[in-house]
Amino acid sequence: MPSIKRIAALVTRLALLVLLGGCASREPLDPAYFEIEPGRLPAADVSLHIPGLGPCTDNPDRTLRLNASQPVNVLVHGCFGSSGQFRGLAQVLAFHGQQTACFTYDDRAALTFSATELRGAVNQLAAQTRSPQITVIGHSQGALVARKSLTELPLTPPQGGPAELRLVTISGPFAGIAAAQTCGKAWLYPFTLGLLPASCYLVTGAKWADITNGSRFIREPGALVPQVSNYLKIDTDERGSCRREEGGRCVEDDDVFSLAEQRNALVETDSRTQRVEARAGHVEIVGDKRVSPLKLISILQAQGVLHATAPERLTAFSRLLARVYQDF
Repeated sequence: MPSIKRIAALVTRLALLVLLGGCASREPLDPAYFEIEPGRLPAADVSLHIPGLGPCTDNPDRTLRLNASQPVNVLVHGCFGSSGQFRGLAQVLAFHGQQTACFTYDDRAALTFSATELRGAVNQLAAQTRSPQITVIGHSQGALVARKSLTELPLTPPQGGPAELRLVTISGPFAGIAAAQTCGKAWLYPFTLGLLPASCYLVTGAKWADITNGSRFIREPGALVPQVSNYLKIDTDERGSCRREEGGRCVEDDDVFSLAEQRNALVETDSRTQRVEARAGHVEIVGDKRVSPLKLISILQAQGVLHATAPERLTAFSRLLARVYQDF
């Protein structure tokens, strides 16, 4: 029989791996990052107030200003993330004339609950615009939420919805988070007098029941709705990656999810799925204030999600990256 001491040690390990490894740390709000450069965005002609959706900044004003007739990219952050996390990527898209909206959600809520909220937000976006295409892009935990939102959830799409839906997921743990496996061992619950599930809830919130490899969420991911024309699944080989260096030494690695945690045949066998593997760290792939997402930009352009950069604008694009990111 497992001892309480052993269970406590397992839960402590779970907390360290999930809280310190599986999520990016949340940064304080900075008013200097409340706006993005408009680039070549089409002129906005509508102002929308859709629960959960807003500009890809941490500006408290969540009014979404869009051109109602143009495609929209909806970005979904991971745990401990925010809309501002994707400010840089939103500026990259804006430079190429592509609109964005960011979905903000409670990253401790059950994943199906968050996915249902996202599905409702996408439905409202479709109903309140004439957008011919909506692309949902999710990173890490946001990848799980993004894909689930475009499956057959108990929510009816509005009449006159988008002509096309596209899905992009990046570094999503579709096989379950290895560090959370202990939480999924129901046979341990009686031996801990309820300590194990209570501890798992304390560490990760209600989503704890969804992120284990034996959860229904992982074992039954669901089929994508017919409106999804294609699905780009980007997996990252994060081995040996580093998030932060000091004095030439890695003090914080960027290896969060293994390829085994990201692979799931039930997710990949859909004929609309195109899988791409990148050698990149978990944060590196989407970029942050220190690192520009050059590998992601290359993949998105090769797959037609991000418009190609015109040769005469390459210098201007490099200057934009230098302003947005600090690794140039």
